[in-house]
Amino acid sequence: MNNPFGALEFLHWNHAWNKYKYSCAADWERVIKLMKEAGIGWVRMDFLWQDIEPQEGKFVFDKYDQVTELLSKNNIHILGILDYSAEWAAADKKWNCPPRESRLFVKYAVEVITRYKDRIKHWEIWNEPDSGVYWLGQDGLKSYCALLRDVYAAAKIADPDCKILNGGLALGLPSVNLLYANGAKDYFDILSVHFFVNPLHGDEVIRGVIDYPDLVHRIMENNGDSNKKIWITEIGCPGVKLGIQTGNWWLGRNPGEKQQAEWLRKVYTELLKDVNVEKIFWAFFRDCSNHWGDGVDYFGLIRWDCSSKPAFKAYKECFKEWEEANKSASKNL
Repeated sequence: MNNPFGALEFLHWNHAWNKYKYSCAADWERVIKLMKEAGIGWVRMDFLWQDIEPQEGKFVFDKYDQVTELLSKNNIHILGILDYSAEWAAADKKWNCPPRESRLFVKYAVEVITRYKDRIKHWEIWNEPDSGVYWLGQDGLKSYCALLRDVYAAAKIADPDCKILNGGLALGLPSVNLLYANGAKDYFDILSVHFFVNPLHGDEVIRGVIDYPDLVHRIMENNGDSNKKIWITEIGCPGVKLGIQTGNWWLGRNPGEKQQAEWLRKVYTELLKDVNVEKIFWAFFRDCSNHWGDGVDYFGLIRWDCSSKPAFKAYKECFKEWEEANKSASKNL
């Protein structure tokens, strides 16, 4: 549980819109074996409402049972994201609309938490609720915080030992302030944030990575919440192989594969020094196949064909260094 090395991976993707990224157990087995080799201790993955409850009251868990079992067998912990609206429950029949009634989402959340409470203890409620891409009808997190409150109360009844994370915040310190301003302090156990910078913007950008958790923690202190840990549930950049033509990602020019590896090493080296940062999830583990149509498709540590990128080696080396340091520290106690 102490392993701070995580990765976001879309292990639930078995749909036409994602090119059937994981179409069979063999796909999972191949990738999870590589995760274990890299030293990954945590996988952040969606437990998609539309998949699990395609019709009201009809729950389908087969796919999630399989992948959960495989991860458990490989001693990889899961941060499960409970997210997005089932089409039948969405206020505007869109996946990124909040549910028309919070009780519908709460019921689904409780079903999932109860089913997996012997194997999964950490749950994130929605993804990037401060972004209009993932939560239509932005209102300063008011409606999201109301949903978070309802889910938190029900989750603690379903599994008193579970830990709840707020949906990873994408838009910086203003969103952290809004979370507290809307009274959400008592409705999450760990603070989840996302943070991206482009390593091609100069050597000084690593300073932003170092400073950001400190600034987040100051807000937590100001709200009497300093005892909670911070999980950076998404951080990363593209690693585009020389010769591949694709659009730039949202922060500008795409780094190459070697530059991605160098950035990863800097990120983990610096963030692991921060006592308030407990887990760091690289986004993502495996490249996608023209899903976004730009550099975001190349965030992975491994390529679409599962061959290793330089970032995979860098991640593995960072884990080994942390593991050796952790062993030495334990011996000295």
